[in-house]
Amino acid sequence: MEASATGSPVGICDSILDAIGNTPMVRLPQGFDPEVQCEVLLKLEYLNPGGSTKDRIALHMVREAERKGLLKPGGRIVECSSGNTGAGLCMVAATLGYDITIVIPDKMSSEKIAAIRALGADVVVTPCNVDIEDPMHYTKVAGRIAEETPGAWWPDQYHNRDNTDGHYYSTGPEIWEQCGGKLDVFVAGAGTGGTISGIARYLKEQDPAVQVVGVDPPGSILAHYWETGEVCESGPYAVEGVGEEEVPRAWDPQLIDAYKVIEDGDSFAMARRLAAETGVFAGGSGGMNLAAALEVARGLPKEARVVTIVPDYGKAYLSKVYSEDWLRDFHYLPQVPAAKATVGDLVHEKNRATVYDDETLAWAVRQAGERNVRPLAILNRKSGLLLGIFDEKAAIHQLSRGADLENLEAGDFALPVTTILQLAQPWHDAVTALDKVEGVLVQLPDGYTSLTRQDLLQGLKRLKHDS
Repeated sequence: MEASATGSPVGICDSILDAIGNTPMVRLPQGFDPEVQCEVLLKLEYLNPGGSTKDRIALHMVREAERKGLLKPGGRIVECSSGNTGAGLCMVAATLGYDITIVIPDKMSSEKIAAIRALGADVVVTPCNVDIEDPMHYTKVAGRIAEETPGAWWPDQYHNRDNTDGHYYSTGPEIWEQCGGKLDVFVAGAGTGGTISGIARYLKEQDPAVQVVGVDPPGSILAHYWETGEVCESGPYAVEGVGEEEVPRAWDPQLIDAYKVIEDGDSFAMARRLAAETGVFAGGSGGMNLAAALEVARGLPKEARVVTIVPDYGKAYLSKVYSEDWLRDFHYLPQVPAAKATVGDLVHEKNRATVYDDETLAWAVRQAGERNVRPLAILNRKSGLLLGIFDEKAAIHQLSRGADLENLEAGDFALPVTTILQLAQPWHDAVTALDKVEGVLVQLPDGYTSLTRQDLLQGLKRLKHDS
């Protein structure tokens, strides 16, 4: 029977840690890119149990720390992470009985932060818009917490060679075996550098002719450092889990033969296309890797084989890469000329609901509170016409006094509607309407949605004003 990365037979695992590794490799469909004639293979690392390739290094670094006496029973793991290593370490910590603290920048997706909390970690969220030397930078915060906490161990994945070795001993051999010893190019991004360096070292030991292509987002320093040997000033970028502000010691630039820089928008568009056309649900870094891999593959003969990594799962980015609202708000989709923009251009996808006047106050509270439909439209059951909007203050008063909400009707908690916006109205009508209220209703062909000040804070960035 085939063995897993940790040595247990595939089938029934003694723990979730035995399910790490042995991820499948999938062939990109022929014709996905008409200019590519060769074979392109995707290593689906998001099928690790924690949802990313970082499960491998989490387990390897912890086991090595135990072996070296750096992490002892009753200790606490403290790590800085963009999310995936944090989730992997949380999974390992929960299984092996360690406490854990994860320090994560605030630019990371809400799904990632929620997942880390769900796995039992103490989570410290730090600002992303600080310099690498700032004491509030997430790497500095993690180091400080580890130093001040008795029994703590800081993996420091960016500078930990056990990070690199985790891929040298597991991911690299898997790729080589799955390819039957035949591949021409390996393409991967780098954050800590462990994935690309560990895999590259193994592959080049088997066949020095294998070419390794690194991938970087704009704003990261790694591609520039690889090309020039000089550390440049970093800039902002949106793709998560890759790119760097400093040169990590887990990264070995000497193993890399070429570098590609892929724009954030291209990475996100490729991830979305990959999901929609193949069912491979990748995060933004997977889209970045594939975009670079296709650039490389276009210049190769039919018999060549290119391998790349899909590092993590698209479900961690539903509020970002897979949200058209987020893409519009941050200009990854075209802006709308302000002279032609309408209220409809500012409306966001969100929960929608209407409540009939004879339904319970409990049901209205659930829609407004739990599902955050605010303002909430209340309709007359007989006519179907709008009766008003939900009176939240009055409902809060009933909740405060412990009233039985099941015996109260929503229609008795309706306020007159002062403003209803139409989708085709000029956008500045929305700004005027929200000058003195938090939210208003917007008429849709099949009902109502809301437009709030929060929507304006996000959506007004979609407009392109003449300079």
